[in-house]
Amino acid sequence: MPRVKLARLLTTDGPVSGRYEDGVVHAEDGPYEVGVDGRLLPPTEPTAVYCIGRNYAATIDQMGYDRPEEPNFFIKPPTALLPHDRPIRYPGFTDELTYAGELAAVIDDRCRNLAPAEVPEVVRGYTVMNDLDALDQPALTARKAFDGAAPLGPLIETDVDPTAIDMYTDVAGERRQEANTGSMLFDVYELVSFLSDRFTLRPGDVVAFGSPANPGLIEPGDEVAITYEGIGTLRNPVVAGEQA
Repeated sequence: MPRVKLARLLTTDGPVSGRYEDGVVHAEDGPYEVGVDGRLLPPTEPTAVYCIGRNYAATIDQMGYDRPEEPNFFIKPPTALLPHDRPIRYPGFTDELTYAGELAAVIDDRCRNLAPAEVPEVVRGYTVMNDLDALDQPALTARKAFDGAAPLGPLIETDVDPTAIDMYTDVAGERRQEANTGSMLFDVYELVSFLSDRFTLRPGDVVAFGSPANPGLIEPGDEVAITYEGIGTLRNPVVAGEQA
């Protein structure tokens, strides 16, 4: 695929998708200007969001975890997705909501039992995810899978080397995370291969590759901005109140 950015837009006539360029989504039925003709949606419609945990040595050391012998993963539902620029509504059931800036791949073809070398052939491109976590909840699903727990976007970049991307996360204008994807314990290709041995990955599905060190607390009034160089910045304000 030639290098393009892909986006989805919610218009008055429904969602459209296409190539993104200079604030315009070029869909099959014509161009749509972001902010005039509609607002950005998460750039994919997955059946599942597969999330890798404990994938950076610095994060493991910071949290006091043991290093995994094989990838540690969990799954968020599609209802966890939240678009770029839309508010993160602080859930009423937690007092410890945390951010975590992550690289995410979007799957392009139905696939199973991939070798790592085959993974680039089935990836549509890469985007940015915020793995929100209600840290004080007793069960992993309650912590990770609630509505709005996976801000994703703003776009999909179709041509990027995922093994060496600089990233940083700013919260309320303060730098909180700074790392490079080269410091993952398991790389992108190993992880998609690992998951494909256990699940049928389907077009649009998301695989998020874990957070570098210093995931931390957020509160209403903050803005979380997660940047992966060459891909873009996912930005969401944090507000009080449940998701509608």
